[in-house]
Amino acid sequence: MDQLFEIITSDFGNAIIRFLVCALVNWIIIDRFYYKKARRRDFYFTFMLISVAIFFLVYFMMGMDRGKATMGVGLGLFGIFSIMRYRTDTMPVREMTYLFIIVCLSVVHAMVDIVESTSEQVGIEMMKLGAIDIIFILVIMVCEMRLKMQSTKLVQYDRIELIKPERREELIDDLQQRLGLKVLKVDVGGVDFLRDCAVLRITYEGKGHSDVDSIYEVRKSQWKDSIDK
Repeated sequence: MDQLFEIITSDFGNAIIRFLVCALVNWIIIDRFYYKKARRRDFYFTFMLISVAIFFLVYFMMGMDRGKATMGVGLGLFGIFSIMRYRTDTMPVREMTYLFIIVCLSVVHAMVDIVESTSEQVGIEMMKLGAIDIIFILVIMVCEMRLKMQSTKLVQYDRIELIKPERREELIDDLQQRLGLKVLKVDVGGVDFLRDCAVLRITYEGKGHSDVDSIYEVRKSQWKDSIDK
């Protein structure tokens, strides 16, 4: 038992325990809250690997003198994220929020100092981490339950006589019948009178895993190009 306690309370031993706790919490957040609605496997993959990378990056950047390394770790992370840019489409706000949460939890778990602590102190520090994890999970749970997911899609519409402001209700009813979606908002973009069609941006209530537009997000550039055309 003494050897086991020494391994657990050693620098690398308690880091592995904290990493396992961090990985479990991040998996719950990603799998049960994010992926349940978004169904984005690419971000699932990204979030899990970033959580692992950030944890060990912070742990080894802090080194042995942990109490004096906080400023250095902060500057190092700032430098890393300033040069790391995704060369794809802009990340949606929801995905960016989850990424920030995953990074924060990984940093918090990696920076906890339990070196040369007694069993009582180790228990107290682990309880603090547990409280932080529970707070994050509860806040995310409440937000996901209270806020309905809304998505956006571009539609090329042929009945341009309905785009008039006074016929907005008829327009929404027609779109709901054709698309089978609960339309919340309609914005009129470009109008082509020669072809009798208009480009509409429709905001509708999402449907979880069957929501195609949670995968293919409408970018502002696409909307602007559609209007210009």
